Parts: sequence; structure tokens; C-alpha cells
Amino acid sequence: MESQEPGMVERHTQDALVGRLLVATPALQDPNFERTVVLLVSHEPGGSLGVVLNRATEVPVAEVLGEWSHLTGEPSVLFEGGPVQPEAAIALGWLRDDSAEHSGFKPFAGRLGTLDLAADPGSISALLDGVRVFAGYASWGPRQLTGEIEEGAWMVFDSLPGDPFATRPDDLWPMVWKRQGGLLAAVAQYPADPSMN
Repeated sequence: MESQEPGMVERHTQDALVGRLLVATPALQDPNFERTVVLLVSHEPGGSLGVVLNRATEVPVAEVLGEWSHLTGEPSVLFEGGPVQPEAAIALGWLRDDSAEHSGFKPFAGRLGTLDLAADPGSISALLDGVRVFAGYASWGPRQLTGEIEEGAWMVFDSLPGDPFATRPDDLWPMVWKRQGGLLAAVAQYPADPSMN
């Protein structure tokens, strides 16, 4: 796959990438990120941080964070957020109302934000429409992510409100490609193992 034009990457570094999707291209061969959709949670000069949206585990949230489990949508399991600190949990939440505020919620893209899992879930549950919990995260050092975008490892696409809370996470990678339309939509059909084609 051809890499993105330099001007396109430059625009991404100037625009806020936070809250957008990094979608792995077939050129990305790292098994940690093959066919992944990553939501960028933080993008600063010191580095970037995101969570993989489409790798559900079989571990129920109730086993790890019992009080939060009733707030998570289907599937109500932990997700593999990335290879860094898999013992750490990051929770994303979606506020029902733009004007709602809570000390346990830190917005980073409109109504989407991170949740303080040490907070009382009962005190914030009425404010939330969606919750997902990730074990670990993905991170990049200074300019590392920009370099990977320039090399064609990732495409940057807008996120839809339902993406972080998809009920069929295995379908997210092809679904995001398909909705781009045109030639990009054809990437959705790219086989997981090209040698089988």
C-alpha cells in the first residue's frame, strides 16, 4: 500500500489527532497491531497513547471490576488495549449530555473521555451512555507515530460515536475501511493471510 502524502501527515500533526482512529494498513506487520483499530486518546510532543478497540478478551469485566460491569455494553469483557502495561486498566466513557460534568470523567474528544476507575460507579452511571474497559494501551515516542503514518503503516480516519463501544468488535476493522468508500473500501476485503489468496 502506498504511503500517505507528506502534506496529509503534516495536516495530521497540526490538527488534533486525539479522538480519531488509527487503522492498521495491510503493510503493518507487527502482530501487536495487525488489523487493529486504535482510538488515539493522547497526542502530544512527548508521545502518543491509544487503545485498541477491536480485540476483545474472554475475561468478563465483572471478574476484575465488579462494580463497573453493569455499565459496560456488550460484549461486557476486558479488551486488549495494547501491549504496554497490560496489568493497567483504562476505561472509556461516553457522556449522555454535552454539559454533564463529573470529577471521575476526563473528556478528550467531546463527550468521549476516560473514567477514573477508583471513583464510585454509582455516582456517574446516570451520566453515561457507554463504558468500555481496556487492559493495557498502545504508545509511541516523540514523532514515532508520525513516522509510522508517513511509512503507510496507519491511516487516520474520523471516529463515529459508536466505534469505541462496538458490539461486534471483530467486524470493526473491515467496517471502518468500507465506510471510507472508493478504493479505500476495497482494503476491507484484504485477506488476513495473503498467501491464502
